Amino acid sequence: MKQNELTQTVLAGLAISTLCFGTTAYAADKVVEQDLGEVVVTAERIPSKRLNTPANIAVITAKEIEENHYHTVAEALEHVNGVTITQMGGGQQDIVELNGDARVVIMLDGERLNNDQGASSGRSSADLNMIPSLKNIDRIEVVKGGGSALYGSDAVGGVINIITKKVYDDKTMVDINTGSWKNHNYEVVNQGNQGDVSWFVAGNIQRQAYFKYKYAGSSQRMEHSDYNNNGLNFQLNDKLNEHESLRLTVIHRSIDGNQFSCAGASSKMNSYTPYLNEIFNNASITYGFKNGTAAPGTLRYFNNYKTSMYGTRFSTRLQGVDYQNGWQLDPEHTLIVGTEWHQSDSSNKNSGYVDRIITTQAAYLQDTWQFANKWTFVPGIRVDHHSNFGTHWSPKAALNFRPDENTQFYANWGRVYKAPTADDLFYWGDYGGGFGMFGNPQLRPESGWTQSLGMNHLFDTRNSISMSIFQSNIHDAIRWYTSDNWNHGYVSNINREKKRGFEVAFKNKTSKQWAFDAGYSYIRREIDTKEGAGLLWDSSSQQPNGYRLGVHYKQAGWQANLLGTMGSGLSESRFGGSSYKVWDFNASYTPMEQMQIYFKVNNFTNQKYSQWSSQYYPAPGRFFQVGMKLTF
Repeated sequence: MKQNELTQTVLAGLAISTLCFGTTAYAADKVVEQDLGEVVVTAERIPSKRLNTPANIAVITAKEIEENHYHTVAEALEHVNGVTITQMGGGQQDIVELNGDARVVIMLDGERLNNDQGASSGRSSADLNMIPSLKNIDRIEVVKGGGSALYGSDAVGGVINIITKKVYDDKTMVDINTGSWKNHNYEVVNQGNQGDVSWFVAGNIQRQAYFKYKYAGSSQRMEHSDYNNNGLNFQLNDKLNEHESLRLTVIHRSIDGNQFSCAGASSKMNSYTPYLNEIFNNASITYGFKNGTAAPGTLRYFNNYKTSMYGTRFSTRLQGVDYQNGWQLDPEHTLIVGTEWHQSDSSNKNSGYVDRIITTQAAYLQDTWQFANKWTFVPGIRVDHHSNFGTHWSPKAALNFRPDENTQFYANWGRVYKAPTADDLFYWGDYGGGFGMFGNPQLRPESGWTQSLGMNHLFDTRNSISMSIFQSNIHDAIRWYTSDNWNHGYVSNINREKKRGFEVAFKNKTSKQWAFDAGYSYIRREIDTKEGAGLLWDSSSQQPNGYRLGVHYKQAGWQANLLGTMGSGLSESRFGGSSYKVWDFNASYTPMEQMQIYFKVNNFTNQKYSQWSSQYYPAPGRFFQVGMKLTF
């Protein structure tokens, strides 16, 4: 699709929506305002209403997490329009893409969780599975589009900030569920508040013996897909005074299971199945000051450690100090400045490289200028100094227009910069059986730009629509590729990687009992591989057309949700089919405040499909689960 055709399509969609709903535009009440008006702290690093923030933003609330009984961050994100989740190894590693890009910064309360050895040898450097519990999550903010000017090199596709709840009461909760494939999960949560000190602690155990998938017209059992995972999440908060606080966060997550590989049309099972063991130990302490003001400040030290065994042993430690401060200079200007010092120490002992240290230093500056009642201009700039690749500048500019209280138009542009990770430079995995993967210390950083245009509109108290157009152009893009008949993986810079697309999302609350939402996203990728090498783990055909549908019902103590995730336009040679339609259903009954019983079925039509860009790694088939939550 050409650029002018893309623009015409979006404008036509907007015109049709206006004709259909424009005659019912009333003042927004809290029903929709809580959705589009959600306070967002990630997009511009300061608290701002969503309609005042010039970015494409989706918010998953604690209520949505609870009502849909999501147990992982990936499960919650995969139902967001324009978001793609790749489950590698039966869901043992969950990789997220925003706007078709895996270069995404994952944050917990503003703390960076990405590390220099990613979940896979692609462009991702964060595994969503490191988050052990969702019970203390207040909301998940998804900011799509380039954010390198504020958040650094990984934020080419966007930023996901997981924000935890404030604890106001004492309670203990137990969540137990069981399901297909000998799947058993146990979680115990305790939280409390004594004066100015509050805490949250959660521990969980996850077990599964295998899973089944659709193959050759029937369900097949995937051997070597068992796992034994454990998690611990602890947070301690001390409110020093009205504007100052201290927060200690500790996360432990262990993943102990088997990876799998399943052959496609020619055979049922690949003989090579490496064992996977991962351990995440993350800790941070954050001093917050100027809390409750228009420009709060933070000073944080974090130390995140990851070790991974997948054929060979890898380990990496990322530690750093982050500082941010801000000032509301006058009613029109809010200025923020920040500095960062991050250092990673990565090793691959089996290959002989140990203690490969990468240090990055950064500073950023941004002004939010409300130069008229309806206009906001946000310029900013960031400078990064990389110990291997020198200094790079990343400017940005964003514009927001509010013609009325129910409508927002925005535009943003920014330069992006992505240095190679330790995986890209030094990865060395000789797995045996004629297969191996090897990094390239001669890689160059990726650079380019991203831009987007969008709008949000509240038609009335029950209907809202969001639309956006985006484009990115990355030079010297880093891509893994294969040679020797797919027996070895290598990495190099390619000439260019270009993406463009659009998305539309609509929400409707028909009555107190019924609500609906629907979304469509289109992504077109153009990749110049320079040498014509086959790309490994490239999602260039993963979801060119993505569809989301949700139907929600709530009455008295009952509630039910039907969720559809669909894709079309896929490469049959890579995915074993040109489209997929996956339907999930959940229902729950709350007989009393202290008890809830729930039931889930994922992929209830037992759809055959692949979430990874190869039919050799099928996604799970029909899965049933029943559980109970007790609160004391």
